[in-house]
Amino acid sequence: MDKRTQAKLKVKKQITDALFALMHDKRIEDITVTELIRTAGVARSSFYRNYTSKPQVLTALTEDILRRFLDGRDAAEIDCMTYSHVRHSFEFFKEYGKYALDMYRSGFAALLIDELNKFHEAVAGEMSAKSVDRYTVYMYIGAMVDTALKWLECGAQESVDDIAAVFCEFMGIEMA
Repeated sequence: MDKRTQAKLKVKKQITDALFALMHDKRIEDITVTELIRTAGVARSSFYRNYTSKPQVLTALTEDILRRFLDGRDAAEIDCMTYSHVRHSFEFFKEYGKYALDMYRSGFAALLIDELNKFHEAVAGEMSAKSVDRYTVYMYIGAMVDTALKWLECGAQESVDDIAAVFCEFMGIEMA
């Protein structure tokens, strides 16, 4: 990775971390860009070079994490209804749980769910807008997000394997 790309990633992380830190004490609407860049230690132009708004920081973070989730795989080649996928999903929720919980606690669970819905719509492929089957994607994501958030809120005391197994059993997903 070249130095310019590394510098851009560092700035984005500083802005993201600063926004989450500020969101512990304030609603996102009450945080000014000036306050955000001062906390992040970056220039105003750095913020606007990377983002169009404060909520867009959260969207971009979610998109970045989902790109890491794919790890070079084509979304169309993923089968969500496998134990392997469910386990991998809970691993990511555990790894990025602080962000997920902070988004949830700050009233941005809908943004998280919307991004996960878009991701899984791409994974599911073409579905007719008239097909009732498309709702299974949303049921799956709703159950996954709610389960992961409650698991994280309780300190993720159960192992990833255990929580994935319980989820799969409830959803009727084969463990093989």
